Amino acid sequence: MRVRAIVAYDGTDYGGLQRQTNAPTVQAALEAALARVTQEAVTVLAAGRTDAGVHAAGQVVAFDTDWRHTLGDLQRALNAVLPVDVAVSEVEAVAAGFHPRYDAHSRRYRYSVYNAPVRCPLNRRYSLHVAAPLNVAVMQQAAQLLVGERDFATFGRPPKQGGVTIRRLLVAEWYGESARLTFDIEANAFLYRMVRSIVGTLLQVGLGRMSVEEFVAALDACDRSLAGPTAPPHGLCLMEVKY
Repeated sequence: MRVRAIVAYDGTDYGGLQRQTNAPTVQAALEAALARVTQEAVTVLAAGRTDAGVHAAGQVVAFDTDWRHTLGDLQRALNAVLPVDVAVSEVEAVAAGFHPRYDAHSRRYRYSVYNAPVRCPLNRRYSLHVAAPLNVAVMQQAAQLLVGERDFATFGRPPKQGGVTIRRLLVAEWYGESARLTFDIEANAFLYRMVRSIVGTLLQVGLGRMSVEEFVAALDACDRSLAGPTAPPHGLCLMEVKY
């Protein structure tokens, strides 16, 4: 049967989700746990290939297995052998043709910022520390201009050389009060490093280093050189994949 699972992980110590030879990955951890529990060689498909250091609360994966017990037993067995920074929160049987990436309607990410003069060690793994004051209202003004279907070439590159850079962005919202800020962004799909590039550029707006008009001009130019510095990965989390 094909199983769909929702997976959460702290990406700090991983080279990303996708299996690779030179770094530990979330996919490798999941496949090792599945092999140990099911005694099968199992390949995991994922909804999104999160980069090194990026976290997830709602990554969706799928895999095929001849598991003969209940799905609840499978979930408990996997969580018993997975590393402490990876956990399976839900499992369910799905149609044999289900693909977590190609069947997804949208994905929602959250970027966390700790905006205070002094850094907070307890936040260092999951949020970006910005010491200078941020103008959240003007960042939100610029973010709203991203919503809709448009060419986002300024903020990322397509998965394949020469691929289409048009995406449909559904949500771009800054939330929070005082020092803790979050940016939620949802789209039908994202370009490579698009979210982190958008966040980094919006932070330039919030710091007064770029006006809203300059932000719009950069977006319209479809020129990667006009984007701000790419925000680091540790503030980013894949929150949800919708089907």
